[in-house]
Amino acid sequence: MLADRIRMMGAPHWLILFGAILLAWGGLFLMAVPGDLRALSDLYGADFWQTLCTVTLDGAGFASGVVMWALMSAAMMLPTALPAFATYDDLGRQTEARFGMLVAGYALVWLGFSVLAAAGQMVLYRVDLIGVLGDSRSPLFSAALLLLAGFYQFSPVKEACLSKCRQPLTFFMSHWDEGPLRNGLRLGLVCLGCCWALMLLAFVGGVMNLGFMGIATLIMVLEKMPAVGRFLTRPLGVVLVAGAFAVMLRAL
Repeated sequence: MLADRIRMMGAPHWLILFGAILLAWGGLFLMAVPGDLRALSDLYGADFWQTLCTVTLDGAGFASGVVMWALMSAAMMLPTALPAFATYDDLGRQTEARFGMLVAGYALVWLGFSVLAAAGQMVLYRVDLIGVLGDSRSPLFSAALLLLAGFYQFSPVKEACLSKCRQPLTFFMSHWDEGPLRNGLRLGLVCLGCCWALMLLAFVGGVMNLGFMGIATLIMVLEKMPAVGRFLTRPLGVVLVAGAFAVMLRAL
């Protein structure tokens, strides 16, 4: 069974998907701000970036911000949906075009999220809640995001979305007649319902912080695994809420 699955994932449409994930991570690596430059930014302030002409959201424009968030979404969210994509591929032995339509529907949802996230980042920057690197400048704002993400871990909406992500066979059988594009859109919306609050923690960890993105991706992958995720979701919520109070106490 495992050997068959490995052979299946050597098909052209799978190789294209894996290539897209690798390209997204490669793009993020090229766009990421090195740690030493982040340290210099803390030392010299926002004028430092203007002097170096660094491409940041406020200087590069809204379109570049959307591209940045779209790369983040592709790199972080496509790996979490691999079990669902494999289930879809198993169900009907679909052609590459139909598989591509499923992935395209999924990606459209996260592209929409990227547009909203980039717009939100520009607003937050203008009101001085985040810096030019997309990281929080306010302990209270950081604590609020951590509380939001922590409490959301206990919400019925999160649980309902996770239950669908953990049972992709049941999910697809319920909506099979709608076709691959609408199934992809549905899957993307369910995935968004699982992960939007954790994605917004990028404003705490720092947008384009590769360390944060790697850890967050691993957590979201594990959370969607039936055998592991049920033991992770609520403890993670406790950790996030505790982190929020720790940030608030440190700010006092």
